[in-house]
Amino acid sequence: MKRYSVFAVAREAQRYHSGWERAWRSPEPQKSYDVIIVGAGGHGLATAYYLGKNFGITNVAIIEKGWLGGGNTGRNTTIIRSNYLQDPSAAIYEKARDLYETLSQDLNYNVMFSPRGVIMLAQTHHEVRGYQRTAHANALQGVKTEFIGPEKVKEIVPIINIDGPRYPVLGGLLQKRGGTARHDAVAWGYARACSDMGMDIIQKCEVTGVRRIAGRVVGVETTKGSIDCNKLGIVVAGHSGVLADMAGLRLPIESAALQALVSEPIKPCMDVVVMANTVHGYMSQSDKGEMVIGGGTDSFNNYTQRGSFHHIEETVRALVETFPMISRLKMLRQWGGIVDMTGDRSPIISKTPLENCFINCGWGTGGFKAIPGSGWAMAELMAKGYSPLANEFSVDRFKEGRFIDESVAAGVAH
Repeated sequence: MKRYSVFAVAREAQRYHSGWERAWRSPEPQKSYDVIIVGAGGHGLATAYYLGKNFGITNVAIIEKGWLGGGNTGRNTTIIRSNYLQDPSAAIYEKARDLYETLSQDLNYNVMFSPRGVIMLAQTHHEVRGYQRTAHANALQGVKTEFIGPEKVKEIVPIINIDGPRYPVLGGLLQKRGGTARHDAVAWGYARACSDMGMDIIQKCEVTGVRRIAGRVVGVETTKGSIDCNKLGIVVAGHSGVLADMAGLRLPIESAALQALVSEPIKPCMDVVVMANTVHGYMSQSDKGEMVIGGGTDSFNNYTQRGSFHHIEETVRALVETFPMISRLKMLRQWGGIVDMTGDRSPIISKTPLENCFINCGWGTGGFKAIPGSGWAMAELMAKGYSPLANEFSVDRFKEGRFIDESVAAGVAH
């Protein structure tokens, strides 16, 4: 596959861009593969990529029931950070953040990583103490963060109102190397690299069953026929419970919609990501000028990918006090994604009781930021049977009481 470069752009410009290749192949499935990954979102594609790059395993199929990147990877607010309290969380998210730094060069595809910084607002005295605690924990973990006062917050974010009557800004936890990336470009870049290694990306191919013999996975049934495999990776976010049930497994997760919206584009006014957990809203400005706004999950279990009026009302109402200027903006579009959440709000990257079947799920509302680290850990687990990054996230922790409770640590799902 041809490399993208400034010379390639100049050459194609002279011939009216008629020579560009397809970014990835769309083959029909083969009879068997060494590894099948179910789910062609960011996590599934990253798993396949690092299987090939780190372990030389390229006889891989990535199966997707819809279109590549059409699930949560294309339905999020693109925030990247690693300022978590618990050590296992900080380790895998910092690995992901570090990989994002050079991902465009690694993939030869511009994922538009923007380390613009992330501020998590402290709007109660409880949050002040909590974020100061997190800053100390991050220092021990090697994650660079700092707690800043309200005046510094105002200096970095001039449009913010730090004197709100209900939720004044008392400070914030700042991670300067956090930021955003282009979500669909992340999926496309991984897909292109996987295809270049000879892997098959099979879209519009729904898995309808998991074939087992003597407690071992041997293949999957799909709408395009039966496909054999030696190892199976289930990486399907909000549909993890459905696929696990096909494999005879029951997971400690629940699914709900997570919604977001963007405003009409306006001139640059905010060059940092701001998260406000007390009111449960967060906001950044995209490269096109839109204000990207998100909040919490729906309070009931569902599988919808549509937005709803109650989300607009609840999330925007909470943010208007802190950012008064957004009250004058019109909404441009709204969407939802199906997230899967565990009881401790930390993911599952684990072997399963079904031999050679592995699962990666439970990322809740924080999946996009983890894509490279998640794929790295899942690939290592599938190739070697263990991974230092993944070990603490085994599904066994729920019966052993080894919770990684980020819901308590952060006061929010993610």
